[in-house]
Amino acid sequence: MNLVRLKEIREDRDLLQKDIAKILNMTQVQYSRYETGVRLIPIDKLNSLAEFYGVSVDYLIGNTDERKPYPKSHLK
Repeated sequence: MNLVRLKEIREDRDLLQKDIAKILNMTQVQYSRYETGVRLIPIDKLNSLAEFYGVSVDYLIGNTDERKPYPKSHLK
């Protein structure tokens, strides 16, 4: 899975990997492996990142260029 946007969106907000790792309750090394694609990111962590950044999971994983998260009513 290509998660280039994870790095891009993090850098756009002037955050370090260790900052995001802390939010996700993991080490910087663990988070780095997600960004580089060495390890697949669990859906719960991906969901947490999407909420933190205010974007959709589809945006983070490159399925859409639309940053805006889906309205909650469509998820029911």
